[in-house]
Amino acid sequence: MSSRTHDTPTNAPEHREGTARTGRIGSLAARIEARTPAHRDRAVDGLRALALLAVPTGHWLLGGFTLSADGAIHNASPLSAFGPFAPVSWILQMLGIFFLVGGCSSVLSYGRRTGSSRAWLKGRIARLGRPVLGVTAVWALLLPLLHLGFGVPGDTLRTASTLVVQPLWFVGVYTVVTALTPLCVRAAERAGVWAAAPLLGTVAVVDLLRYGPYADAVPSWLSVLNILPGWLFAYQLGVAWGLGRVTRRHAWGLLVGGAALFAALLLFFGYPASMVGVPGEARTNSHPPSLLVLALAATQSGLAVLLRDRLGRLLRRPALWAPVVVVNLSAMTILCWHQTAMLAAAIPASYAGELPGLTTAPDTLGWIVARLAWMPLFAGLLVLVGRYARGFESPWAGTGTARRAAAGLLAAGFAVFALGLA
Repeated sequence: MSSRTHDTPTNAPEHREGTARTGRIGSLAARIEARTPAHRDRAVDGLRALALLAVPTGHWLLGGFTLSADGAIHNASPLSAFGPFAPVSWILQMLGIFFLVGGCSSVLSYGRRTGSSRAWLKGRIARLGRPVLGVTAVWALLLPLLHLGFGVPGDTLRTASTLVVQPLWFVGVYTVVTALTPLCVRAAERAGVWAAAPLLGTVAVVDLLRYGPYADAVPSWLSVLNILPGWLFAYQLGVAWGLGRVTRRHAWGLLVGGAALFAALLLFFGYPASMVGVPGEARTNSHPPSLLVLALAATQSGLAVLLRDRLGRLLRRPALWAPVVVVNLSAMTILCWHQTAMLAAAIPASYAGELPGLTTAPDTLGWIVARLAWMPLFAGLLVLVGRYARGFESPWAGTGTARRAAAGLLAAGFAVFALGLA
């Protein structure tokens, strides 16, 4: 008997369904390719998509829960038990790349503006603010519903609120940095890549004061002075990059110099190895950013500039370019709602008791394996939530003043609760 009798017929339902699905994906990729403007910098968009996806990946992988006796979930970190895994945070902490491409994109957009600088800035801030207002207003409505309607413990709601707010600080900082774009442009036009050097120096001085020999005499609030220069550093590099003021020689300097500074700070100056905060640790690198964060940002920025052309050629393939476009179009939705997606799995699971990788303490290798298995579910829930939440990214042209005011009040109420002020 011929072996062909055992083959699946090419007209089988499964084959036809798979072929149709592949055809739809290919058609979508082709449409996206056809609509992409010729001037679009695919490498910058690709880097932004990579940095965006690193945010939920990092929060989902490095953030765990424990379950208390009353069934409430509390935040926990696997880095508390697995210190040697800290280098994972070096890869997942890609805010340096995000600010770099943000500065590059902003200066290009700023150069193409048709109105005033004020109008350009107002549009950028509105794009950032609408999704934040949306997620906080929705959670303001969810909190009483979950507590009164479903009996979710108050401590669980506190944990959830903390996680929802956690990525939103970035939007506030990014808004301030974006408002400084005209100043960054003028600085880059005069000094090129070296316009970022004073920012690095400022953070170094503040770190010396708060961690040096006279640290005991320095007030604790001094560290907040690092917030603006710390995150503006990579943005300023991005502005210089967008203006064509960063050469390959500069890129190699950033890569090698940043890596050398990073290694020195870890080996000789006692900086924590983790790029994210670890419960129980006296020092943290990211809140506010330390000199180690800037060293990593310089390293990443140098590498990004060196790989720009190669990445741009790679993303000429429609099948690779289409996902990048989809991620970029959903940037604020991913940033604002990815913690909600994880909570949508964790809160119901807390009623079932301890589930490995979800509501058990993140202190075993088994937890890491189990958490990796949960992550596709988190991603699926984010896609589901995003189908409805993405509307917050669009202009609220049809929304009346009363509704906008109500959303603002709800968001303010949620902020008060999330920040522990109520």
